[in-house]
Amino acid sequence: MGEIVGAAVVSHVPPLVMPETERRAMNNGDDTTLFAGLHQLAAEKLRPSNPDTVVVIDTHWFSTIEHIVSSHATRQGLFTSDELPRGMAQMPYDIKGDPELAEAWAGCADDREDTWITAVDDPCLPIHYPTVNLLRFLQSDASWVSASVCQTADTRDFLLFGEMLAAAVKTIDRRVVVLASGGLSHRFWPLREFRAHEAADPDLHIRTPQAAAADRRVIEWLKTGDHASVLDFVPEYRSHAPEGYFGHYLTMVGALGAADCTARGTQFGEYEAVAGTGQVHIWFDL
Repeated sequence: MGEIVGAAVVSHVPPLVMPETERRAMNNGDDTTLFAGLHQLAAEKLRPSNPDTVVVIDTHWFSTIEHIVSSHATRQGLFTSDELPRGMAQMPYDIKGDPELAEAWAGCADDREDTWITAVDDPCLPIHYPTVNLLRFLQSDASWVSASVCQTADTRDFLLFGEMLAAAVKTIDRRVVVLASGGLSHRFWPLREFRAHEAADPDLHIRTPQAAAADRRVIEWLKTGDHASVLDFVPEYRSHAPEGYFGHYLTMVGALGAADCTARGTQFGEYEAVAGTGQVHIWFDL
């Protein structure tokens, strides 16, 4: 029987894969702490957990009528972002997949009428940078599976999607880490103001003070393992547009027991602003 051996909320922001000189130029000469923080998370938490498979909840992969899970045996190619090709261009990726886990996850919904999950191994299926940007930091010998964020889903749907992941893991012999790849509050500055707000100080560059305060509340609950309070706060938090409807976190915590989850978070790097959005790395030991 398999088990989920670790989980994390991780930022995937473009500065992570930019040259250090460019990262420092955007941040008044200082490097973002998110870069070293992700390396530290990999060394101190992810690799020691020795996962067979890493599952990435990808906040840039939007589906509409179902949850979708990548079921490729391998995915190889070059990635150029259509959103930011100046910063992410022809990035190579070579990913071993886990079709057995993907099919088991989709199979958990086969006899249900309240959720729909499809496993897809189409070689032309696009890949997105919330998956690709993590590879140079977190990839090892483990297989990787990516999952979509369904844009018609609500909190119950995301939690159930995570619950189905946990059920699938139990049916096969796997050690699994779940990565919720996305940010916290997620509103950008207008184009004409954007370049004045590329630095990392959240008190100066998060889109609103209210969004920064909400992010900090969520971070403290995550660090103390009070996931029930985070879930209670979601309706209010959505006024600050958490990335991907907060589906990355909700799916992850659904796999960990939803409101019953009390896993305490360890933060790596600081809470930072990126273009007005709130970003953090937090690992949960299980």
